[in-house]
Amino acid sequence: MTTNNYALSSRSLAHLSGCKPDLVLVVNRALEIVRVDFSVVDGVRTVAEQEQNIKNGVSWTMDSRHLPGKDGLSFAADIYPYYNGSTDHSVWLYGKIAKAMFKAAIELNVDIEWGGFWKTPDMPHWQLSKQNYPK
Repeated sequence: MTTNNYALSSRSLAHLSGCKPDLVLVVNRALEIVRVDFSVVDGVRTVAEQEQNIKNGVSWTMDSRHLPGKDGLSFAADIYPYYNGSTDHSVWLYGKIAKAMFKAAIELNVDIEWGGFWKTPDMPHWQLSKQNYPK
């Protein structure tokens, strides 16, 4: 079991607290595996927040997995790499996070999807698969 000294901040934990338990498990395990620190910057969103994100051009759909299910929990989280003392959106850092997230998901038998593979990439975005985690 690979581990490091990274820990989620109180703000990251607050964002993650609005997410489905399987996603929380994957994120926490990935943080143990990953070779670069990261922050959870978004979890559950209200309809108003999602509408504003669309207006701001940072989201494209009202069918977002960030919107809560019937239990009030989100199916998605956005994760930013933290490197050399600040947020860094370098593709190679997202690649390191992706490797850890997929490894954690395999270990935990959780089906996840990464926005980095989309036609219009959304590198920070992670979600539980629509197929195995329907709303």
